[in-house]
Amino acid sequence: MFALRPLIAAGAALAFLAFTPLALALDPPAQRVEGKRTDLTGAPGMEVITSITTFMPGDAIALHIHHGVEATYIIQGTMVQVPGKDPMMIETGAQGLNLRDVLHGGYTVVGPGPLKIFAVHIVDKDKPLYDTK
Repeated sequence: MFALRPLIAAGAALAFLAFTPLALALDPPAQRVEGKRTDLTGAPGMEVITSITTFMPGDAIALHIHHGVEATYIIQGTMVQVPGKDPMMIETGAQGLNLRDVLHGGYTVVGPGPLKIFAVHIVDKDKPLYDTK
């Protein structure tokens, strides 16, 4: 498995952090590009959304939840840092699943390059794509 263990370890570490608001909004318009959006067949009130989000060095990703499942694929990996922890690498090609209403994020991209994520969200249609807690 390519770099899945470090991503799982990073996710576990992030899950135990208390929420601290970070300086940057989750996805300023210039960073998140929505690809497609459609209703989820056979599941009234649910939709599927694809997007690519690019975070530049210095950008912070606040702790947040989704009202459904988020599947991610790292298009371009880089170093990130959780407050009070050493920087860690999120590898290109790593994949992840963030379950409904489970906090994730809470780190800053430290580089040297951007972090680029492809995401598929299967979420409640009547709720925002994400909420900070």
